[in-house]
Amino acid sequence: MAGLVLKDIAKTFGSVRAVERVDLTFAEGELTALLGPSGCGKTTLLRMIAGLEEPSSGRILLAGQDITARPAHRRKFGMVFQNFALFPHLSVRENVAYSLTIAGMGRADAWARADGLLDLVQLQGFGDRRIGALSGGQRQRVAIARALAQEPDVFLLDEPMSALDAKLREEMQVELRLLQQRLGITTIVVTHDQREAMTMADRIVVMSNGRVEQAGSPHDIYHRPVNAFVADFIGRANFFDAVAGPEGLRLGDVTLATGQPPNFTAGRPVRIAIRPEMAALDAAQADNVLPARVTFVRDLGPVRDIHLDTAIGPMIVEYALGEDAPAYAVGQQVPVRLPPDALHVFPADAAPLAAE
Repeated sequence: MAGLVLKDIAKTFGSVRAVERVDLTFAEGELTALLGPSGCGKTTLLRMIAGLEEPSSGRILLAGQDITARPAHRRKFGMVFQNFALFPHLSVRENVAYSLTIAGMGRADAWARADGLLDLVQLQGFGDRRIGALSGGQRQRVAIARALAQEPDVFLLDEPMSALDAKLREEMQVELRLLQQRLGITTIVVTHDQREAMTMADRIVVMSNGRVEQAGSPHDIYHRPVNAFVADFIGRANFFDAVAGPEGLRLGDVTLATGQPPNFTAGRPVRIAIRPEMAALDAAQADNVLPARVTFVRDLGPVRDIHLDTAIGPMIVEYALGEDAPAYAVGQQVPVRLPPDALHVFPADAAPLAAE
């Protein structure tokens, strides 16, 4: 099965533009995360792909065929909703086999396939249980098995782990990713959780205000954000306002060198971002070293956050702990270095980028 392609897809509700002219390709066997804050358009985009919402413009292609007008029940897409939408009056096996029996498959064959899928999602022996007797993680597995029952061409999941507690959520992210890799199904997951997207996805599509800000691998999205929104939404970053100058970036009386090509005209306001783990509490090298004072120390176990007050504003430095890790105390004076190559520089007035 060839990939899924969106061409100039848009959706308006009255005067509100929920999704604006999206062009995306979902490669066969790839897991893509649609990531963004609430109201950014990611669920509306997923519903258009599923056939539950009609696009206001544009086309949806699957294996080269236009399926834009094809109703949802004829798209052969499996979907897991946020609330799982399971039938409480049916057993686990009956829930999984439901779509098969509705399609005309005999009960014995449908139940046999349901039991095979329950084995696949590690629910062996749960077929006769009622939905109300299951935990949240077990219900999610039932919903996944039911969505896979008809061997879908595309697997769609809308915030599938939002109802789970933090520990179970992380476990299920790994389980779902391993299952998807084993089955090789083209999968699209909607999430507002950047950690979830980074854990599961081959590719992340970051959305804001109905637009695609950036699409790329988790590594590219994190290490090469195209604008300040992406840098802020994915992971953590320290931000500073500056002005581009002939010798570097001016922040009041401080001038910082940057490894980024000087493509900003002198005097233009810019926004600087640096990841907390990329800053360093040392003065081994002379460039971009600032005096700082420790204001707070946050011990997170494997890493420690050092909150600082500097001449260019507050910042956080994160470092991994080891046996010889230095200790820092509130009020301590320390040098902090901002490596030029670690600085991301964006126009302060940049408009969100269009989709790739």
